[in-house]
Amino acid sequence: MKFAERYAGLQPSGMLKIFQAAAADPDMVNLGEGEPDFDTEHDIIDAAAKAAKEGYTHYGPIMGFEDVRRSVCGYWDRRYGLKSSPDEVMIMAGGVQSVHLALQALLDPGDEVITAEPCFTPYFEQIYQHRGTAVHLPTTEEDGFVPTAEAIEEAITPKSKVLMICSPSNPTGRVMTRRQMEDIAAVAERHDLTVLSDEIYDSLVFKGRHVPFATIPGMKERTLTMGGLSKSHCMTGWRIGYAIGPAPLVRLMALIGANQTYGVNVPTQMASKYALDNHDSKLEERAGIFRQRLGYVAERLNAMPGIRCSEPEGAFYLFPDIRGTGLTSEGFAWGLLEKGKVATLPGSAFGACGEGYVRLACTRSLEVLAEGMDRMEVFVKSLKG
Repeated sequence: MKFAERYAGLQPSGMLKIFQAAAADPDMVNLGEGEPDFDTEHDIIDAAAKAAKEGYTHYGPIMGFEDVRRSVCGYWDRRYGLKSSPDEVMIMAGGVQSVHLALQALLDPGDEVITAEPCFTPYFEQIYQHRGTAVHLPTTEEDGFVPTAEAIEEAITPKSKVLMICSPSNPTGRVMTRRQMEDIAAVAERHDLTVLSDEIYDSLVFKGRHVPFATIPGMKERTLTMGGLSKSHCMTGWRIGYAIGPAPLVRLMALIGANQTYGVNVPTQMASKYALDNHDSKLEERAGIFRQRLGYVAERLNAMPGIRCSEPEGAFYLFPDIRGTGLTSEGFAWGLLEKGKVATLPGSAFGACGEGYVRLACTRSLEVLAEGMDRMEVFVKSLKG
């Protein structure tokens, strides 16, 4: 069997290797996976079952049911003031599909996608698959791991077409300020860039409220907001996401998607509508739990020799600086996994500028996190010994 040449060298990512090693050891404290430990609320599950029993078992519209798309609009309007209409929304099979469809709709071969790092690295493979060119834009901790407008401007060429950003960030947990967004918006408008804004962690902002990039003046008509219910409503396994953007772009994405997934699981859509309409208070409750967990782990990390961790801002990640231990990101993550039985991810797996850091997902109970920090402290002190 002859495979496509462009995939001949495709190998498992560094993240996947750690996930596999962690899953093989039942004694592992897994702080590597970015998945909430909470199960989906039972009334959301009941809504899916009710819909199926009422006959929602047939093909649905390619863009998703209009009332489900209307609920997406309502969620983003009442919480963040992002006003949209159902024709600007598409329901998809997880947030990852938003990027795939958007890049297919936007890119001609060789078009450049400016991607701020550290970032969710499947972005790079998606850009490659759709014949674009990824422009790696490093950021620094001094700038809050947020790309500066000046750096973006310097990276722009005549082939630049798309800018990808993420706030709250995976892997850093950092959150863009409105001023930073405004500066970036001015560059995007000046150079006619389309912005793909990954806002899947919108419900987990611990300073103020989430600011959608599309609410910055002049950005709604050039921004695709990518979201979903995986993180906010603990529905990772349901594979449901959505995108909000200019109607012409969304319509083209729907036409492309019709030849791929042909719509999204129908009972899941109805469960998502129920969740979006009824669970805001649960989101606030879980955000408080994650804030407590992140604060505890950050305090423990800062007490360890050679490690420094910034104050939590958003998402459920911490991105501590481990350079003081004398190890590389890979060396630290694998050493901690093999000797300390704690799984984390090397910062270098999220881009070269993540070297010297590791990502911790605080998606376990305080008791489990305490055990993980105890083990990590022993490992770190052994390095100094």
